[in-house]
Amino acid sequence: MRSSSELIWQDKQHQILFDLIDEISSGSADQGIFARLTDYAENHFLIEEEYMAQLNYPGTDVHVRAHNKFRKELRSMVEHGHQYDEAVRSSLTLFLSEWLKRHIFGIDKKLEQFVLESERK
Repeated sequence: MRSSSELIWQDKQHQILFDLIDEISSGSADQGIFARLTDYAENHFLIEEEYMAQLNYPGTDVHVRAHNKFRKELRSMVEHGHQYDEAVRSSLTLFLSEWLKRHIFGIDKKLEQFVLESERK
């Protein structure tokens, strides 16, 4: 059972990223994983960014900059057209895992707390 201090929509969105990381780690993903990650990021970020705008979240600028940094880093991986091999899988897994730690368990928790305290959940 989830505690009342969690946002289910946000957790479900994040679970997709956890699943993608598991797929990459297992070696079952192919070059198409970059498109799936890009689609995930755009969908998830747009939802969060719209939510922040509607709530006039004071941390919006910092949060959007973090999203844009992720977009840029992922785009760089795609544009370099690396062969999708063990080294790329390892690098991608590390990048995503580190990003999860910093972003989801840091900046997203601040947004979650603001949303939970807001009258417009």
